[in-house]
Amino acid sequence: MALENDAGNDKQQGNTMDPKIIDDLARRMSESVPESLRHLQNDMEKNFRGVLRGGLERLDLVTREEFEVQQGVLARTREKLKALEARLADLESDS
Repeated sequence: MALENDAGNDKQQGNTMDPKIIDDLARRMSESVPESLRHLQNDMEKNFRGVLRGGLERLDLVTREEFEVQQGVLARTREKLKALEARLADLESDS
């Protein structure tokens, strides 16, 4: 799933799925409806689109870009922590 976001934007925008993907999913779902219900296709597609958007908005999603940024921050934080622990151990052993 592709999400739209630039690192640093607010959380609301970060949780917005690409509207083209939602439209495509809604279209595919409405096309899978039996022939006898095809006259309802436009209404069903609108309803599917609303359900998809509502469901995705409740999820706590981030973009791949934001995930990778946070992964880098965590790696740097771990490195700093390890260096500080080693420095503290050296200071404690010198005392």
